[in-house]
Amino acid sequence: MSEDVIHFMPQAGVVAQENVQQFIALARDILTAFGPGLRFSENRWDITEAARLRGKNHRVIITFCTLETVNAVTTLPMAQPFGDFAKAYIRYMQGLKPAKNPHFRLSALRVIDQVLTEFGFAGAVHRIDAHVLNQAAQVIKKRYSASAAYRIGGQMEILAVFLTAKRLVTVPVIWRNSLNRPNDTVRVGAEFEKRREEKMPSARALEAVAIVFRTTTHPADQVAVGAIALMCAAPDRVGEVLTLKADCEVTVDRRDKEPAYGLRWWPEKGAEPTIKWILPMMQGVVQDALVMLRRNSDSARKVAAWYEENPGEVFLPDGLEYLRGRELQYEDVAEIVGQKSGNQFCRIHKIPTYRRGARDYLQFRDIERAVIDLLPNGFPLLDPKSDTKYSEAMFVALRHRFRHNLTTPMPCMIEAVTHGVISDALGNRVGHGVQSVFSRLDLTEEDGTPIAITSHQFRHYLNTLAQKGGMSQLDIAKWSGRKDVRQNRAYDHVSAEEMIGQIQASVGNEDELFGPPARVDIRLPVSRAKFEAKHGTVGHTTEIGFCEHDFTMLPCQLHRDCINCIEHVCVKGDEKKTLQIHRQLDDARRYLDKAQDGVREGFEGADRWRDHYRETVARLEELCRLLDDPDVPDGTNIKLKNPLADSPIRLADRQHQGLPQRGIDLDVLSDLMNDQEDDNAAA
Repeated sequence: MSEDVIHFMPQAGVVAQENVQQFIALARDILTAFGPGLRFSENRWDITEAARLRGKNHRVIITFCTLETVNAVTTLPMAQPFGDFAKAYIRYMQGLKPAKNPHFRLSALRVIDQVLTEFGFAGAVHRIDAHVLNQAAQVIKKRYSASAAYRIGGQMEILAVFLTAKRLVTVPVIWRNSLNRPNDTVRVGAEFEKRREEKMPSARALEAVAIVFRTTTHPADQVAVGAIALMCAAPDRVGEVLTLKADCEVTVDRRDKEPAYGLRWWPEKGAEPTIKWILPMMQGVVQDALVMLRRNSDSARKVAAWYEENPGEVFLPDGLEYLRGRELQYEDVAEIVGQKSGNQFCRIHKIPTYRRGARDYLQFRDIERAVIDLLPNGFPLLDPKSDTKYSEAMFVALRHRFRHNLTTPMPCMIEAVTHGVISDALGNRVGHGVQSVFSRLDLTEEDGTPIAITSHQFRHYLNTLAQKGGMSQLDIAKWSGRKDVRQNRAYDHVSAEEMIGQIQASVGNEDELFGPPARVDIRLPVSRAKFEAKHGTVGHTTEIGFCEHDFTMLPCQLHRDCINCIEHVCVKGDEKKTLQIHRQLDDARRYLDKAQDGVREGFEGADRWRDHYRETVARLEELCRLLDDPDVPDGTNIKLKNPLADSPIRLADRQHQGLPQRGIDLDVLSDLMNDQEDDNAAA
């Protein structure tokens, strides 16, 4: 009987379901994120071209499957129509706010799909509400690490806003991420020590890096350890290192100092291109690493340049040019591709052969086509962000250079050095039988376990050293290529004991945390009588001197245009304010030039600005001349005369009282100096 029951659907629910279907149709039929040829109906998307990661050459695949089967060999699709909604949402958000890695968005959708099924609402997008998201947050908290859970929860919060704004749910969803950001500010205890050990390389591992750098002779290991050396010299991301250009060095001469040495850098995560300066103590290491890297990549750059100049043709090693266009045998193929047997290459690439007599023959054009198909994706660009070509890249190698089971690489083909190569060299797959640069030299940790480091640990290590050394947060952020100084916190692993040591070192006594009281210069206030005797009845400091105007009588009539005011006094010998006056002169000259340009171009009102800045420049030049004149003693009060700036009331008041002009009038000062010169001449 249950199949005969007709359930009433409120209008809001009907509208939400219709909106969901329209949204899916929009993403499927109109949007082009991930490419117009995307097979929307499939549950496995290859988004490599849209989500290309720097320093990585593997395919980027996302699978729209259930949470429980995400790591299984055979996956199960999400319930419908939620599965199609998840695809539409991922595609829509990629167009709206592109992500290099949409896996956090997809993880949030997988969790919600599971919770909807558990609640009996399988596939019902319009039934998502705060209760569903709260339960999803609990699932995330149990399943993922604290940092991953926080980010996935943030994606759920974005989804909740989206669902409500687009009216895809029956009831508006007001939900905030309840999964807190991991607290990494505690610097004591076992948890801190564990986190510190996980984030930074051990002392033995750092020692082993130095040993490998100076002793290894294997070309593949030299490339890997060269990259490691660069990451030890500055807090770099591995993707930034692997996209360096071969011509990346910069040397700048400095007055009375050693030349500054750095590398041209294209940071990830939104920071602007820059020059990353290398500390003097590491300059020799970096230069040796670059020599090693260029020596091992020169041949690959030449091959890349050949392909750029000769598209559609295969590169032939020296001495094999005579084979171009000829009928080939397996021995010829083996020489071209650098393998012991050409038969294996032809079989793998399904190259047609024909038999004549007792031997097999092949056409050169078939071999050429198979080899050219092996060119890297995106060739000739290795990194579109920095516009770096393979022929310009530092980290480019002959194909199969890093396959230690092959005696020689492929001389006619190239490949980029990837993050996986560096990761393997650092020992991250030793447990799977892949040798590292350390294991090949029998280097281990102090307890005998294999050395395994991640490339990001060097970044944490150098940031911590910078924190211990007292570098400012802004400098650390700039050195690390960050846009936000708040990100420094995640890389600061200075322990409480080390912080106490810094305090004790600054105090100068290892037994104390507090130094002697600081000496403060005593500046006694000046009595009003003394101030009035020297400066007048009132005074207000300005950026270039002080003002005598009595604001109780009248507001400022010049709107703080102090340089054109006769009630403003400058003091000879005040270095900071003298420097500010010179800066104002430079600015006034620049503004005068602009005003004159405006007059020539016929701009309305430009002539008034020109006249104003002419007078301002003239007064500033005269003031600077007096302030820079060694014959004017320090402490002299200088006040420029400008009768036009004085009010009639003030002039009448002075005439009535018979008061002399305060300060030094320019005309009077000029007469005094001329008289002094005459006296000196007479003497």
